[in-house]
Amino acid sequence: MRWEFFWTVTIAAALIARYEWPKLKQKPKKDKAVFVSLLLAGWLLSMLDLPHTPGPSTFLKIIFKPLRGLVEQ
Repeated sequence: MRWEFFWTVTIAAALIARYEWPKLKQKPKKDKAVFVSLLLAGWLLSMLDLPHTPGPSTFLKIIFKPLRGLVEQ
């Protein structure tokens, strides 16, 4: 894991939360829950190594590889 990237994104998320939270004080709990969940989801997705994650076509190849002999006769 790239620790510099981790800390940069974590600090950025903390700054966003600190800047936006006073504006959310008057809002209902649902709005606060949505804000926190979206912020955490964005933080989590930024931590994943998505460019090197295999896509759906790789998943389908793994599933249908055993059936290859039946289809190619």
